[in-house]
Amino acid sequence: MPAHNDQMPMIVQGAALVSFVWTCIIVSVQGIGICKILRNNSAPHPKPFSPTIEKDEVPHITVIRPVKGAEAGLYECLASTFQLAYPKSKLTVYLCVDSTRDPAYPVLQKVVAAYPDFDAKVFVEEQDPVLHGDGGHIDKLGPNPKIRNISRAYREAKGDIIWIADCNVWLGANSAGRMVDKLDGFLPDGTRTKPYKFVHQLPLVIDLETPKTATEEEQALLSGPINTSAPKSLLDYGGRLEEMFMATTHAKFYSAINTVGIAPCVVGKSNMFRKSHLERLTDPARNPLIPPADAARGRGVDYFSSYICEDHLIGDLIFKSKIPGFKNHGLVYGEVAIQPMSGMTVAAYIARRVRWLRVRKWTVLTATLVEPGVESLIGCLHMAFAFTTLPWFRSFFGIPPTWKAFGTIWISAVTVWMVVDRLLSAKLHKLQSVDVDENTPAFALGSTRTGGIKKKPFLTWFAAWLGREFLAFPIWTWAVLLGATVNWRGQTFRVRPDMSVTRLDDVEGTSLRPSTPVAAESTNSCRSTSKDRVD
Repeated sequence: MPAHNDQMPMIVQGAALVSFVWTCIIVSVQGIGICKILRNNSAPHPKPFSPTIEKDEVPHITVIRPVKGAEAGLYECLASTFQLAYPKSKLTVYLCVDSTRDPAYPVLQKVVAAYPDFDAKVFVEEQDPVLHGDGGHIDKLGPNPKIRNISRAYREAKGDIIWIADCNVWLGANSAGRMVDKLDGFLPDGTRTKPYKFVHQLPLVIDLETPKTATEEEQALLSGPINTSAPKSLLDYGGRLEEMFMATTHAKFYSAINTVGIAPCVVGKSNMFRKSHLERLTDPARNPLIPPADAARGRGVDYFSSYICEDHLIGDLIFKSKIPGFKNHGLVYGEVAIQPMSGMTVAAYIARRVRWLRVRKWTVLTATLVEPGVESLIGCLHMAFAFTTLPWFRSFFGIPPTWKAFGTIWISAVTVWMVVDRLLSAKLHKLQSVDVDENTPAFALGSTRTGGIKKKPFLTWFAAWLGREFLAFPIWTWAVLLGATVNWRGQTFRVRPDMSVTRLDDVEGTSLRPSTPVAAESTNSCRSTSKDRVD
């Protein structure tokens, strides 16, 4: 608030100086993110080089797609894996589900049957010999449901490159080639540069305003319903809030942090890395960052099976571990991972954001604590406070230390922020950098192509923007300060400060955390799966 007297000038001006520095940081970071997005999402990128090299030299990819529940656009998202412009002989596709009773299981069978010339399998966790059957035990892995889901697929991967992509994201035809190009250091003209240890995509959510109607074939496949009902009240528009968040605040900071590269910033939607690297980096004998006490734990993804937010922790371990000759993380700019969404309520959106914040709280504590300050309403309060308190602004710009000036600056700054978000989200939703063909579904065509999504009228967009901004701080308060449990993939977990999780039984206070040495402390991710997804 502006200072009206000089009773505590040093304290007030010190606080104002902190607010000014914070304002400069936020403006700079957002500027980097916005410039990167505008530069890389305005047109399709050159065709990738790696799919065109000698067939025997094309890197083999094992694509692992964890599945949970009947998602909107599930068939199209999974089918996009088989429509990649990448040599079939160099692709292995594993679709992973925890049970044959999952509503999505018939869809997985149908997708695999539709592409018989691919090396593809459906893996069911209940049939994993390590966890079930002779010689197996359910407690050989920790409680992380995503790691348990994909463990067998990872163990049986062919080749060295692992690509884990959630079941509810659609992958562009050239995404495999561009991901491999980035990972292996191929440039479009065929020259080589320094390769990366880990690459990933910017996730975007497309809220299906007019819900996709399942065909008779899809209805027959599904053993459970997809929520495709049209919104009937304001409380049914949670999908708009999620779409808004992913195309504004999240996109700006995700792009900026990955551009600067000072810290890992990873969401578990579409990530690619080398199995040989992860095996090495989870072995205490070969990685000094892993304590010797962890020698009895699994290797690779199994190492993370008792932790929450495994995608971040895998990325964090790869980022911090030294591997000579490799860069850390690389975001594949312009190649977005598109998640169609339908039927999300406001309550579901709030629950989702709470889960996301609670699993991030202990993984990136500092970033989580300062997160309210990167949102428009509070971020602009910092700006208004600094501008109306620091004497520099009074001397050079004539800004008086009054509430009227404070309010004017705050409203003006929020308005500019909103306009920028409007332009940025519209740009991203054009999907101009996405390569389209006859297989591209309507939700991936963008707002400027025939048959694609419709651009939202300003008032519709503004209502969603305003709702998300005003919900941001209450959600943060509830998530970070008022709880430590998350509901994830139909199970309730308590998150510990070391990021390990305890699965809570229906009986209050009963812990189902595995007690075997192998299961202790493996890592899990903030992943999105059906209504129980985190991200």
